[in-house]
Amino acid sequence: MDDDGHSPRSRPRALWQLGLFGLIGLSGVLLLTGLGVWQLERRVWKLDLIQRVERQAHAPAVAAPGPSQWPGIGDRDSYRHVEVSGHFRAGRDTLVKAVTERGSGSWVISPFQADGGFTVLINRGFVPDDAAQASWLVSDVPARTVTGLLRMTEPRGGFLRHNDPAAGRWYSRDVAAIAAAKALGTTAPYFIDQDAGANARDLPIGGLTVLHFPNNHLVYALTWFSLALMLIAAMLYVGRYEWRMRSSIRFDKAGSASQTKTTHDQGMRA
Repeated sequence: MDDDGHSPRSRPRALWQLGLFGLIGLSGVLLLTGLGVWQLERRVWKLDLIQRVERQAHAPAVAAPGPSQWPGIGDRDSYRHVEVSGHFRAGRDTLVKAVTERGSGSWVISPFQADGGFTVLINRGFVPDDAAQASWLVSDVPARTVTGLLRMTEPRGGFLRHNDPAAGRWYSRDVAAIAAAKALGTTAPYFIDQDAGANARDLPIGGLTVLHFPNNHLVYALTWFSLALMLIAAMLYVGRYEWRMRSSIRFDKAGSASQTKTTHDQGMRA
């Protein structure tokens, strides 16, 4: 007990401690609110992405961009439904490790010589790990038209795995690196996921491009906003507790002073 009759734990905290707590709490509220707003902005972006991909992927195929259009190609061109005429370049296929709804295996990436005078990589589809090479290797090169979805290059490799061109180990569809390893010459900066064939059992299996994009940003935003409200509630609770404690101390001091004065007055009259 101290001189005022209060235990150390029942005494209010110093003003500088309350100020520091308030500053930290306010910073936390601003940070959590900012994260919530950021998730709402991400949700708007994701909804736009989903709508754009659905529109482009299911639109009639248009000509694949040629060299004159390559400088302007960006992420907004991803998943455009395109077509290109020409022929495959035999003997230069590349297997890229993949895990799909069909299990573990590889994408078969084959160079395609377009009639426009450039090469574009075609992701002909998926083959399981136990597939025989004869089932996917390009052995004939007749002229044909390939349709599919335009995809942007995937540089540097996969998660925790890096492409090793010298060893022939590929974990991402890195257009520039594959073109260099296969000495393909002028190659488009994108690749094309080939549409599914008439027979879904034929290898490679095309048409496996994932067009589903998870959109949980509203849940994340509500979580951040809820945490911000909880922090505000904690700050209000501490503030109310400290205010009541100070009011109690002032009341006790006032009562003690009044009692001392009354005792003094009684002593004087006696």
